[in-house]
Amino acid sequence: MKIISFNVNGIRAIAQKTFFQDMLSINADIICLQETKASVEQVVETLKPLTGFHVYANESVKKGYSGTAIITKTEPLSITFDMGLEEHDQEGRVSCAEFADFFLITVYVPNSGSELLRLGYRQKWDADFLNYLKELEIKKPVVVCGDFNVAHKEIDLARPKANYNKSAGFMQEEIDGMDAYHEAGLIDTFRKLNHAEVKYSWWSYRGGAREKNVGWRIDYFLVTENFLPNVKSSFILNEVFGSDHCPVGIEVI
Repeated sequence: MKIISFNVNGIRAIAQKTFFQDMLSINADIICLQETKASVEQVVETLKPLTGFHVYANESVKKGYSGTAIITKTEPLSITFDMGLEEHDQEGRVSCAEFADFFLITVYVPNSGSELLRLGYRQKWDADFLNYLKELEIKKPVVVCGDFNVAHKEIDLARPKANYNKSAGFMQEEIDGMDAYHEAGLIDTFRKLNHAEVKYSWWSYRGGAREKNVGWRIDYFLVTENFLPNVKSSFILNEVFGSDHCPVGIEVI
């Protein structure tokens, strides 16, 4: 089974580009999306050309903002949305599909913002989301993917020294949040399986960052330790365009 995660930066916008051809080429069994920026109905309507998939979407109360979706060839046992915490459940950031052997969660973690105005909220989010994942893990293994809006280590961004404790996405508080996921037994599959490989999943639209590969790795697949033996590969698809992010993925057996 191949699962991919893609922050599309607007599903209706990317659908006008090469999105459908790209998805056909990747041939994933499950596609997880973040930042759909659309209502549930708009996501379902936009994705009609993807035949043979079940579409499940979550939307933000604020229109045209945030949002996540899971598109899967295999019908899940159940689908749930959000964390059950009102302060976090207004922006459509969490979608969860239960399959026979694991829970699959796609997440769009809040950005701390250019002025770091949401850094405190982001810390609360990280703690509460980790608790949510650990509650699911009691029942069966967890696979969580999406845009975590943090580069975990210096290897995960092109200019670590220029950004450390200065830029959203590489603040120590955000790094601490990712550390907490790892300490709780959620394994970063790309780093575990690819060791010191340098590859990024997001680039600023400014200054030709993508052409120069001045990027950040902020999109992840984390899995509980008991699921790691099922992960055959973990990859980043830099050749896929259409968003400021590119897809990341895993193959599971």
